[in-house]
Order: sequence, then C-alpha cells, then structure tokens
Amino acid sequence: MVGVTAIGFWAVLALLTVATRGIPPLQVLALSFGVAFLAGMLVLALRGRAALERLRQPLAPWLTAFCALFLYHALYFYALATIPPARASLIAYLWPLLIVLMAAWLPGGQSLRARHLAGAAMGLLGTALIFADGSAPIQDAGSLSGYAAAGACALIWSGYSVANRRFSQVPSEMLVGVCGAVALAGGLLHFALEDSVRPDALQWGAIVLLGIGPVGLAFLAWDHATKHGNLPLLGALSYLAPLASTLLLVLTGLAPASLAIGLAALLIVGGAGLASLSPRR
Repeated sequence: MVGVTAIGFWAVLALLTVATRGIPPLQVLALSFGVAFLAGMLVLALRGRAALERLRQPLAPWLTAFCALFLYHALYFYALATIPPARASLIAYLWPLLIVLMAAWLPGGQSLRARHLAGAAMGLLGTALIFADGSAPIQDAGSLSGYAAAGACALIWSGYSVANRRFSQVPSEMLVGVCGAVALAGGLLHFALEDSVRPDALQWGAIVLLGIGPVGLAFLAWDHATKHGNLPLLGALSYLAPLASTLLLVLTGLAPASLAIGLAALLIVGGAGLASLSPRR
C-alpha cells in the first residue's frame, strides 16, 4: 500500500513536468529537488534530533540513491522537453516490467510466478497500445536523443528499485539528504551548461508541487516499499501510473484521446489485478 502511494504521486509527474516547459531541464531538477529537501528537512526538524540523525548513513546507499535520482530525473525532464510528453512518459515506464523480471534474480527474494509475468506482459501490451497513436514520428537527432533518454530512465529506475533491496536496514529519511545533494548537483550543472529562466506563477506552482509530491513524498514511499514489499507485485501495479498519467494528459488536452487508450486501460488494470491475485484464492 505504501508503494501504491508512490505510484499515485508519479501519475501526475508528466503533467507537472509539462507545466514547467520553457525552463531548462537541469534548472527544473535543481528547483524541484530543492523544494523536496527544504520540506523534508522541516519535517525532520519538527520530529527532533533523532530524526535528523537518520541522515547519517553509509556511503553506499547514499551514492546509489543519488546516482539513480539524479540521472533518472535529468534524463526524464530532458525527454519531456524534447519529445511528445505521452510518449516520453510511457517509454520511461517500461521500468515496471524490468522490475518484475529482475526481482527473480534477488537472493532470497519472492519467486517469479506465471501470474507476475502474465500481468506484466498485459501491462506492457497496454502501454504499447498507448504508444501506437501514430503521432509525432521520430524525425531528427534531437528527437532521437529524447527517446534514448526516456529508455535510459527505464533501465536506471528498475535497476535502482531492485538494488535498493540491499539497503533494507537504511531508514528512508536518508533520502531527504539525497534530495539536497541532487538539488546541489543539478544547480551546479545548470549554471555551467544552461541559461537560467525566471519561472512564472504557473511554473513555480508546478515546481513546488513536483518537489512535495512526485519528487518528495513519492521517493520516501517507494524507498520503503522496495526495501520491504513484494517487488514483482509492485512492478506489475506500477503500470497503473502510466495509465493514470496518460489519462491526465488527455483530460488536460496535452495528449489525444483514442480507442487505444480505452483498450490499454483494460489491459493495464487487468494485468495489475492478475499479478496481485493471491495463489490461495
């Protein structure tokens, strides 16, 4: 259930990111993670010194989380700035399928069952139906780099989600500090590589919401879920995020509505339901 909370936050990630268009990707990265860091530090400070001391953890989980969060979001924000948002989001959301498959390799992890594979395959097919809308063909090098960035996101996040199991004893509060490190690294690279843009009121609102939800609370929830939950089931249920994300883009006029989305809804929800069935029932 904690993992589903993160999935719900990520459903609005593409919509909020599109609202920041016009702002360089690394600037969006720095500002949104800066909001997540400040909000997280405020909560930890209110909880007392013991909560703040949870930021002190070994180097390995710090580096793993930092690399995953920084690379994933730098590439994700770049992809959404260069190719159609629905396609970027859905390509990046190949990571749930990869999680389902990678989870079988974990020592002592949950065994990979036929229902997990079938549910993940249904979700993948549903995602492919949304992708096959025939719009915005790949035409130039800029577009190709955006598609490559979205694909890299899937590999990075699935690998991190599975590897994070190794750090099950590390408290999730550590990610508050990681958000601060990501914000700092993003800011330094932004000033070195990009021209700053002053956000307007709508863009500031999107950045704050990104920092609190999809970039803030979602990571704490996902960290806990991947350390203590059922990874194959989490991977299959994660296909609900691209469905909800695409429906939000359709409702706001940022992506076209089609019969493919309706069929995809049946496959994605059905696949998630199949993967979540108990073998005793």
